[in-house]
Amino acid sequence: MARRRIVIALGGNAILRRGEAPTMENQRRNVRAACRPIAPLAADNDLVISHGNGPQVGMLALQQQQSGQQLPLDVLGAETERMLGYMIEQELGNLVPFERPFATMLTMVEVDPADPAFQNPTKPIGPMYTGRRSARRVGTERGWTVAQDGSGWRRVVASPLPKRIFEMRPIRWLLERNTIVICAGGGGIPTMYLRTAPLAGADVVDRQGPRQRGARARSGRRSVRHGDRRPGRVCGLGHVEAPPVARTTPAELRAPAFRRRLHGP
Repeated sequence: MARRRIVIALGGNAILRRGEAPTMENQRRNVRAACRPIAPLAADNDLVISHGNGPQVGMLALQQQQSGQQLPLDVLGAETERMLGYMIEQELGNLVPFERPFATMLTMVEVDPADPAFQNPTKPIGPMYTGRRSARRVGTERGWTVAQDGSGWRRVVASPLPKRIFEMRPIRWLLERNTIVICAGGGGIPTMYLRTAPLAGADVVDRQGPRQRGARARSGRRSVRHGDRRPGRVCGLGHVEAPPVARTTPAELRAPAFRRRLHGP
């Protein structure tokens, strides 16, 4: 069989499942479980691994706010790229030959400062709140926007579309040398060009865009998604009879039945 380039996306809720305590032990156990089916693919293929970071970046933001030292979300996104990349490297590295190199790439993506997504937050981050009233109360107290996410409520932040990935050349260079690359965690670190600065950090970015652009630019031939307890992508998430979708195409995923940004490509 010919060698393929496979792009694998681990959802943030695959690393910290819904309702789980946000402990390092839980996250490491889930990363270990996610790496088991990935390891056999590494033998004869190039691997690019991306991951979500909604639960992790939200918990870091909450900790920062409670300590009185609030860091920007782009900085917290960079922290989660390092943290989760480290865990994936270690757990997957324990399952593949020692000689196979790994690299976690801090990945910056460019977004448009005029993107209307900044006025319409959609990306859930942080812990789940069970009731609408309690979620809105927390949102009012902390200046957050909250929205329904499945059966619960979470903080949501802006998710502007990415225009390009800055580190594409070193990613290609690493793949050409048989390196397993972990990149674009959480959709990448959002940056934008402003009149007052050559390049500055932004809010958070659409998670699917960098994976698609990365797959195309890296000539990825297969894309694998892994979330939490759901058996596949879900059509009509939040409805009692929402059917799982185990196999589909990008065109089908763009149908209105899928929630834009969260559960479409």
